[in-house]
Amino acid sequence: MAGSRRRRLRAAVTCVLAGSLAVLLGACGVLSTEDDRRAAEELAEKHLPGQIKAIGARTLFPGTGGSEITFAVADDRDAVVRLRIDAEKNTCDGKECAGVLKEAVARGRADAAAFRTLRDAFAGCGYEVIALGPSGTSSPYVVAELTNATVEKVLAEIGGCVQRWVAASGPGSPLTEAKAAHVNVVSPALAAERSRGKDSWPTLMRLTRGDLIASLTRRTHHSAAYEIEAGQVDTAGRARVVRPFKQRQAFGRTVQKAVADELRATYPDVVVSTYQWVWRLEPGRVDRQTGYLLFCPEPDERGRCVNSDDAVLVTTDGRGNPVGEIRIVHDVRDGTGALRLPPY
Repeated sequence: MAGSRRRRLRAAVTCVLAGSLAVLLGACGVLSTEDDRRAAEELAEKHLPGQIKAIGARTLFPGTGGSEITFAVADDRDAVVRLRIDAEKNTCDGKECAGVLKEAVARGRADAAAFRTLRDAFAGCGYEVIALGPSGTSSPYVVAELTNATVEKVLAEIGGCVQRWVAASGPGSPLTEAKAAHVNVVSPALAAERSRGKDSWPTLMRLTRGDLIASLTRRTHHSAAYEIEAGQVDTAGRARVVRPFKQRQAFGRTVQKAVADELRATYPDVVVSTYQWVWRLEPGRVDRQTGYLLFCPEPDERGRCVNSDDAVLVTTDGRGNPVGEIRIVHDVRDGTGALRLPPY
């Protein structure tokens, strides 16, 4: 890689002479990524001729240095291989590159096989997986309209898909040993507007892209949790609302203020903690959700509520306005200070 080093040196000199930060970050980064991609392609051709093809590259500067090169696998349409390489140092993730590349290909193939198990399980009960969490084999996104009339039925159907997924994954798989599985549910309208990517890309590249996930989370959607015990899934599930940041902040401010106003009748100096806990939909409802807020009957010397031992369980409408009576719960921390909020 002596040629690569010479090209880098010339690029660095050019950037310094240009005296522009934009050029330094832009042009140097491009040249660096080109060198890294070229080195990765040479590595692949030497050790895995004809098996993988480079289809993308992105610089890792200013983080670890080097670049991440993305490969498609010739005989597996679903698999994607990602290799972090630094041509200047002649290393991949700080190690000898040939071994890292082979491990990356094996991991890409294994992830693709796990994805097909997931995809087929959900397709078998009528739900298409349109996106995946970052690992590529977790937190699938499916499409359904949740209303008061449909929510229990849809959650149960998706729970059946999760049971199929667990059974197909087999004993000893990460899923069967997990305590729960999570499925994201987006509306048909939101799904129709999603960023789809190119059909030519490997499936796991298309379905795990950041811009795809961003397009599916820019508006409110739901996340359903299904407990797993000894390979058996609680198919009823429990769902929660997932809001974009600004909506989440607005909801929190509304419920926090409403609860504080009500608590002041008993605790005139009450301080309610920032809204931050996992709230769940009430069974059979998408317009009612229940969760906890912590509070302190009196503030500390800085006017804050820190390590509260008191909580309020409250049910609200979709905007955060309490519906019905709140319930105060005391002694919510154990002897170590860890929260032990009662289930609801």
